[in-house]
Amino acid sequence: MKKLLVILLAVLTVMSFAKVYFASTQMVPAEERAFLLSELSQFTKEYGIKVELLSLSYSDILNRVEAEQKTGKVKLGLIAHLQGGLYLFASKGYLEDVSDIKFPGRTFLLEKYAYANGKKIFIPWLQATYVMVVNKEAFKYLPKGLSEKDVVMGTEKWTYDALYEWAKNLYNKVGRPLLGFPIGAGGLWHRFLHGYIYPSFTGAQAIKFDSVRAVEMWEYLKKLMVYVHPSSSTWDKMDEPLMRGEVWIAWDHTARIKQAIVNMPDKFVVVPVPRGPMGRGYIIVLVGLAVPNNAPNKEEVVKLMEYLTSPEVQVDILKNVGFFPVVEEASGEIPEGALKVLAKGVINQSATKDGIVAFIPNLGPKGGEFTGAYREAFRRIVMEGEDPTKVVKELGEKIRKMFKETGSSLPEPDANLY
Repeated sequence: MKKLLVILLAVLTVMSFAKVYFASTQMVPAEERAFLLSELSQFTKEYGIKVELLSLSYSDILNRVEAEQKTGKVKLGLIAHLQGGLYLFASKGYLEDVSDIKFPGRTFLLEKYAYANGKKIFIPWLQATYVMVVNKEAFKYLPKGLSEKDVVMGTEKWTYDALYEWAKNLYNKVGRPLLGFPIGAGGLWHRFLHGYIYPSFTGAQAIKFDSVRAVEMWEYLKKLMVYVHPSSSTWDKMDEPLMRGEVWIAWDHTARIKQAIVNMPDKFVVVPVPRGPMGRGYIIVLVGLAVPNNAPNKEEVVKLMEYLTSPEVQVDILKNVGFFPVVEEASGEIPEGALKVLAKGVINQSATKDGIVAFIPNLGPKGGEFTGAYREAFRRIVMEGEDPTKVVKELGEKIRKMFKETGSSLPEPDANLY
């Protein structure tokens, strides 16, 4: 009996100290991190499993995973990272095959993107995109030939040329620039450049950086900026400028315009982005949950994965952070109101027939250089007036070199062109 009690006590002690080290490149900003910590705290209460959250940058998570795999001293049990980053880890042999992990009664969207080299390398966790938000007042000033339905549904008439004419109309008739973008240092303007307008004009993100169509795109942006609110250069996110009425049309990440929709659901409509000569380029951000090779506490890790992908938690994430569910069963949990407005815009964008889906490329430590090249091109061509042909040739060579040096695969849609 004494031996049995000793064994039982030992088992309980081990169970009480079971911990999962969870590294995430997502929900890093203070408010989002606080929300994630609260969800993990709830998980601990329900399952008695402690979770230590490590919020890491894209370069830091690469260094951490690489160091643990090379030394054999693996501490991380679970990784949340962009799909492109997980592809890179898989190419280096750092991730386990999670094909055997099943959650009954749960249907995962975008699951086809979870495979690499014949292995399932992650479980889909979050998805997001970037959209346009329109103050309904702006529809009074639509250019000739463009209807509200064209914009809301993303028809072939909703083009970048139409956006230019609309922004010009607003400027001339209302008396001030009412189009805005998050061009500030902390904004996601680089995502618009490489994942939206570049594919729309050239059909690719990177490999046609210095093409003739790319030069045409930069000339278009020079014209458009005349009607863009000058404070855009200081804005990191567009929810507040929208709520203050400083802009009536804005582009941004769903998580960064969410507050405007929540606070004023009757004032705004979320719409697809315009199309260019090659189609309607837009980014899908897919975040997956992956397990490193030789990760400790596997049983606890799987329980955490199951919890984080539950329909209830998926909807909580949508409500609090703005990432959309990847579990089909969560759709019935989304309440009427602001979140439906947001979700409808995202669905309309993904349903357009001319969509060119782009994924954020993973270049490891060179990711900042990649996005920096697009911002540099914008600064030099649009803001400082340099010759676009000269600038794109110089920077295009640098971008292609980044992919060669890192061994990273080309992202969609570039990969489809070979």
